[in-house]
Amino acid sequence: MPSRVAGLTRGTLATAPSVCRDCVWWQSRGNRTASKERWIERVEEEHSEWGTIYYDDDGSVLGSMQYGAAGLFPRADDLPAGPASDDAVLVTCAYLTRGHHDWVLKSLLLAAIGEARDQGARALEAFAYRYPEREAAGSRLVVHRTIFPRDFLEEFGFTTVRAQGRVELCRLELAGLAPVEEGRRARVLRVVQEAFTPAASPVPPAP
Repeated sequence: MPSRVAGLTRGTLATAPSVCRDCVWWQSRGNRTASKERWIERVEEEHSEWGTIYYDDDGSVLGSMQYGAAGLFPRADDLPAGPASDDAVLVTCAYLTRGHHDWVLKSLLLAAIGEARDQGARALEAFAYRYPEREAAGSRLVVHRTIFPRDFLEEFGFTTVRAQGRVELCRLELAGLAPVEEGRRARVLRVVQEAFTPAASPVPPAP
């Protein structure tokens, strides 16, 4: 089976990384803990999918990303630089497995952009952290997956809405993005895999 990006739903949650199955940090407010089951039921009735999950060609999970209408995630109101905008889809977190980092995270974010645009959202938002320039890029993606590296989001065209210290709320306007003609998820995989696949070595001429 080829690699694929599928929607994160009640049906696929069992295959997601274990830390993602019961976590309700984003769904909770202050010291009150939300019910993940009730939250999923509400979201799927009103919005359908609430993220994406990336499967390798052997069926193993490379990573997952959670996102949805900003109002679904009360924790955003508590964060520095919050709250998120009412008209935006908020990307809350990503979890990467098996040492895969940059290209898997890019695949998941591209899928979120396509999904938000297809749903008619005006923008995609995410919280970001502005790292010191000397901080290694690899450690940024490994350690922090809830607050994303600011320069990573900047590559996709995100701009800062507001900042508090090194934490920023970043926004990508979707109105000007061109429509995707082929299947969104298939295109995401094709574009990213082509970008990260090394070119074939030249074949020497026959003697």
